[in-house]
Amino acid sequence: MVPVWLTDTVTSDLNRALHYTQLWGLHGMELRTVGGADDRVPFVNEKQIRGQLEGTELLLSSVVPSMFEGPVSDRAAWMNDLLQFEDTLKLCRRVGCPRVTISPFAAEPGASFGPMAEALQQAGEKAAEHDVLVAVRNGPETACPTGQALAELLSGVEAPNVRAAWNPVGALRAGEDPSTGLAALAGLVTLVRCSDGRVEEGRWADTPLGDGDVGWTEQLQQLSAQGFQGPISLEMFLEPRPKHGLRSATTLIRMIREVRASAPSG
Repeated sequence: MVPVWLTDTVTSDLNRALHYTQLWGLHGMELRTVGGADDRVPFVNEKQIRGQLEGTELLLSSVVPSMFEGPVSDRAAWMNDLLQFEDTLKLCRRVGCPRVTISPFAAEPGASFGPMAEALQQAGEKAAEHDVLVAVRNGPETACPTGQALAELLSGVEAPNVRAAWNPVGALRAGEDPSTGLAALAGLVTLVRCSDGRVEEGRWADTPLGDGDVGWTEQLQQLSAQGFQGPISLEMFLEPRPKHGLRSATTLIRMIREVRASAPSG
């Protein structure tokens, strides 16, 4: 398991993001917005990304384009997303990124998984031509709030490179036990989004990593048992974010080491 982070949850400035990555002892980054507020993947300064990463051992674990974030009923919009997806895939090839993290469409009453699976199938086929993985993220604002829902959707996609970006906080906010959601996604997870929190008086409250109700030690143990070796991507929501970023990174690295040490040998 590789500790990385979603950089624009603290800063969209790549220089500062690289500084924090190294300061916190993380192994890489997940990039969504790089530069100004409108500089969303794939419309980013590719030359700067390549130049800044060159000479470091940092991984670019994933990029996060604005894709499939609207309702699946808006077919024209997601077909346009698929056309633009080619730009993201070419960016991945040029900067050496193996993975793209996307949404499984917005939550929409009465929506069927059939058209969603069709769209993901097409995305997977395009990505396979570039040897890129597609990581589909669950979340309460999406059509797949839980791990179980995401597993059901992915079961209808016949593309082995379309996998899950497991978000246990998203599942917890939707009322799912994270252990149950992860069990449903066994063998499908290619990236994990990492934050923590709990429901207090009916409202969600973010907490420092390890202080909430996700149960991160158990999650990491479960991931290890499933054979997961991919990126665990920190998201920062508590202020001041740089301070909490350091604390969360330190906690995550410690947890990963403890899980590795306790894993059965052989």
